[in-house]
Amino acid sequence: MARKFPTTSLIILATLIAGLSLVSCGKSSNSSSDATSTQSSPTPPKVGFEADLEYVRKGQYTYVWVFSRKDGKPLDKDDGAYLRTNAHQVVDWVTTDQGKKVIAGTNFDLAEGNLDLLKKRFVVEDYTSK
Repeated sequence: MARKFPTTSLIILATLIAGLSLVSCGKSSNSSSDATSTQSSPTPPKVGFEADLEYVRKGQYTYVWVFSRKDGKPLDKDDGAYLRTNAHQVVDWVTTDQGKKVIAGTNFDLAEGNLDLLKKRFVVEDYTSK
């Protein structure tokens, strides 16, 4: 004759196993949330001038220059034509700050070219090593 186990013992054993499983699961989820809370939050994406400057820098140009008008107004088509004519070595031009600045990426040192001429008309900033 087969031996019968009391149903109450099986219920208690199943409850005990389930309880231990839940406790161990709870501990691992708490430890992972603690690790998450100590990590630094991601930096916000760059926008405007900073994003445009980063874009030009990713082109890995040797020189990065920023031009703007001395009166602070947006650059117009005549300004653009003047820049392209007198800094024809520039490979990449990116207009930024609502058209008030243009970032230039080049492998040519404009100081050996028409930089002095450009400085007469524009505010010129060297962002090569910044």
